[in-house]
Amino acid sequence: MNDLWTETGWVSLNKAGETLCGDRVEISGGGEGDTTLVLADGLGSGVKANILATLTSKIACTMAAGGMPVDECVQTLAATLPVCSVRQAAYSTFTIIRILENKTAHIIQFDNPATIVLRGGEEFKYPKTTRVIHDKTIWESTFPVKEGDLFVAMSDGAEFAGLGVTMNFGWTRDSIADFLIGNYQPDASAKAVAGLVADECGSLYGGKPGDDTTIAVLRIRPRRSVSLMVGPPEKRADDMKMLNLFFAKEGQKIVCGGTTSNLASRYLGKPLVPCLDYPDPDVPPISTLKGVDLVTEGVVTLSKVLTYAKDFLETASLAPKWQNGKDGASQIARMLFEDATDISFFVGRAINPAHQNPNLPITFSVKQQLIQALGDCLKQMGKHIRLSYF
Repeated sequence: MNDLWTETGWVSLNKAGETLCGDRVEISGGGEGDTTLVLADGLGSGVKANILATLTSKIACTMAAGGMPVDECVQTLAATLPVCSVRQAAYSTFTIIRILENKTAHIIQFDNPATIVLRGGEEFKYPKTTRVIHDKTIWESTFPVKEGDLFVAMSDGAEFAGLGVTMNFGWTRDSIADFLIGNYQPDASAKAVAGLVADECGSLYGGKPGDDTTIAVLRIRPRRSVSLMVGPPEKRADDMKMLNLFFAKEGQKIVCGGTTSNLASRYLGKPLVPCLDYPDPDVPPISTLKGVDLVTEGVVTLSKVLTYAKDFLETASLAPKWQNGKDGASQIARMLFEDATDISFFVGRAINPAHQNPNLPITFSVKQQLIQALGDCLKQMGKHIRLSYF
């Protein structure tokens, strides 16, 4: 085990007029362990393509993650995929990227545009070998990874972007590589990179994609810890226990809530200084406290963060707002969604009567529900989450 972390993110655009996407991404593992990502592109579009891509991605991801040889993966896919009644073919292209112990990359590609790898902001020309398996020409690559490596896989809808609309020959793979190099930001998350390329594809298509388009990204990054404390403990006798554990953690620290921030202020022996700026009128202002990276209000601010988290897992349409915002919710979102790999929540169980719903059991806490929902979203982002209640 090393101090690296594999982060994943993907964005899909449906072909104009289609409800279902004919591309599918399946991910197994991630973070500090082995990671397997499969991007499958089913023949055609709509329901049939979606079924082909779903079967391909799930089968290939399960087998590859289990260490099965590529020959067996391809043989199983050939025997399993249903035959299209129109084209008389069972066909789905695929890209499989495996990151083993955050040390070695193994890429298996069949008929998708070749995966782009950036290293240090420049395209890395990784080695490739080809062989024919069950009449399919498969590209294979194996090489050591380095911190900062960025893997960008795509369906052919990306290369077709703009074809006959804004470009004569579409957006070629080389042009996509140039776009990635020109917009390279070393700290950009995998999801942010996928969204950047997908947005450009959508623009080139004039807002009406002529083919299903999917961008899937893996990023090899250093581990970073963030701890968030919200709410005082249920028993005052546990105040010091929670504070000692919270401040003993390495990494960035966030304190949420008025009572909690006052506890932290007394523990550190430092003044809590409120900020009078309202960068976002919907989010209460932050405070400053020496020894804490960010101090915010509690439930209202965290509710906004949860809204951003749910959106980030789907369309990420609100990302520009929190990526550039100076309010507390935007700053928490950046720290949790983009900066952190390991997140520890310290949650006090003391009940605030103002947060109770009379239609729910008296033990229900909006604060705890928020943290649980936010933790679930962060797990889906591939973060390592630890919840501690006091």
